[in-house]
Amino acid sequence: MPTYLVETFLARGLAGDPPARDRAACAAADAVRREGTPVRYGGSIYLPEDEMCFFSFDAPSVGDVERIAQRAGLRLLRVVEAIPSDGTDHQG
Repeated sequence: MPTYLVETFLARGLAGDPPARDRAACAAADAVRREGTPVRYGGSIYLPEDEMCFFSFDAPSVGDVERIAQRAGLRLLRVVEAIPSDGTDHQG
């Protein structure tokens, strides 16, 4: 199943409570999964210097991820497919 990153703008002054953002994203993914779409929330990464936050989801399509983002109240900039590392060290 593909992995997608949801890119959102999150101003430093509005960053709020990171655990609450994660709970909202996880709850939205759980709701979509209960409706029959196989999705998984993979966590978030906040870049305060760039005022960006990325949320990771495994889902069948971009549309499924957009639906999750909307339910979670994420201020969506874009959704892009991501290719996770397999954890192998590829250096020399």
